Amino acid sequence: MLKAVILIGGPQKGTRFRPLSFEVPKPLFPVAGVPMLQHHIEACSKLPNMKEILLIGFYQPNEELNRFLSCAQQDFKISIRYLQEYAALGTGGGIYHFRDQILSGGPEAFFVLNADVCSEFPLPEMTDFQKEHGDAYSFVILGTTANRKQSLNYGCIVENEQTDEVLHYVEKPSTFVSDIINCGIYLFTPEIFQHIGAVFQKNQQDMMLEEQSNGWHRAEVIRLEQDIFTALAGQGKLYVYKTDRFWSQIKSAGSAIYASRLYLNQYHKTHPERLATNREGGPKTRGNVYIHPTANIDPTAVLGPNVSIGTGVTIGAGVRVRESIILHGATLQDHSCVLNSIVGWGSTIGKWARVEGTPSDPNPNDPYAKIDSETLFRDGKLTPSITILGCNVNIPSEVIILNSIVLPHKDLNRSFKNQIIL
Repeated sequence: MLKAVILIGGPQKGTRFRPLSFEVPKPLFPVAGVPMLQHHIEACSKLPNMKEILLIGFYQPNEELNRFLSCAQQDFKISIRYLQEYAALGTGGGIYHFRDQILSGGPEAFFVLNADVCSEFPLPEMTDFQKEHGDAYSFVILGTTANRKQSLNYGCIVENEQTDEVLHYVEKPSTFVSDIINCGIYLFTPEIFQHIGAVFQKNQQDMMLEEQSNGWHRAEVIRLEQDIFTALAGQGKLYVYKTDRFWSQIKSAGSAIYASRLYLNQYHKTHPERLATNREGGPKTRGNVYIHPTANIDPTAVLGPNVSIGTGVTIGAGVRVRESIILHGATLQDHSCVLNSIVGWGSTIGKWARVEGTPSDPNPNDPYAKIDSETLFRDGKLTPSITILGCNVNIPSEVIILNSIVLPHKDLNRSFKNQIIL
């Protein structure tokens, strides 16, 4: 049997996702119409002998998370539980802390997935790959190819091209190491806990020597990438399965629009019913568009490509929306225009107003390009990126909001460009 562990982080993480993560934990942010995590859970639940999915993080259990878990359990008919860490323990510390829960019932192997990636999740292929490599004690990392410059922002893997063994692993190197990068999706056997345990013991001994008052806490903070993979590389235990299917990180709000595009594209194969079609009396759609059944949209509106419309959204006559996510309860009044933006929960955009951002997409001419996690500021100026309206923002009629981030509960009274409106 198999299990899956999804690492969802906690409130101190996902800060680049503000102001959207103020309202909803980042892993529950809707991408292509469903919470980010649901894509992971769906992929895991499709594996034939998957028995349980565990979420590990340090969010306080809240109503939204509980509601999501109970709905997902019913939809996917699988046990899903949330295990809360007492503090941020790192990617390895979290699974080590809950090792008894993961190993109960005796799984032969278990997946570990980071919540902030979007992917086609080639999990069955990874399971077959592990079996082919014969060794019951081998661990598999999902890898993909990046371009040379961008590879420096990820964990880099040097492999033996004949055997796919990981010979060398460096997290975010300062100079070029390899163009194969770690996708944050792993397949482990229970033996991994011996390796994490050894690091834990070593950390404890180091703490004893330092004799720091809070040493017990720090010994449990273990990072899979730097502490475990770097040590395991070259020992014949760690292998990389390379995928050429889509994969992206979701670090900033801008990357959520890109991830949404990748998932909407995948819906042609997996969920054609989620894609809107041009129907008599309905809005005109171009390309891939997701519209929640409760949304109220004027037939003269034009939506797409890459648009997702949440629950209870109202869209007036002649509205144009492209490359954007409109969250639940938002209102776009007649003839407004929204491009490359995320419109927050319950926000209102007035008539003839224009809300526009600059896409932060990867270079379309480079098949290996990934999305750049841009810094918010460059040379003292705000880097042009997508426009984000927090929840309950009011944009008056006939103004332009360009490349700006508007924090929640603001009533604007004029146009803004390249600003963070606090």
